[in-house]
Amino acid sequence: MTAVPAWLLRHRITVEPYLGVSAYGPRYGPPVADVPAMVASAIKRTRDATGAEVVSTAQIIAAPGLDCPTGSRVTLPGGRTTVVISTAQHTAPGLPVPASTEVMCE
Repeated sequence: MTAVPAWLLRHRITVEPYLGVSAYGPRYGPPVADVPAMVASAIKRTRDATGAEVVSTAQIIAAPGLDCPTGSRVTLPGGRTTVVISTAQHTAPGLPVPASTEVMCE
């Protein structure tokens, strides 16, 4: 299986993985900086983890295996911080297409 080519991942993002809720609000793991990605800022309708229709304002393509669960905080290349709506791992075993992680953000 091939991964999405590194030369396509021109942007750099920072991911703070969502760990759950504490008595003081959401908990995040340590920030992972300088993650190669391709970021598109476009308004799109998508579905969240509950199936509700929501609006995504940023879509991210990264290498396969990115640890970015729903609820994680992501800092985009322009400095804007957003929250992950959904994450999908795209694989196509046996087909000549690259594997990737797709992240939809608020």
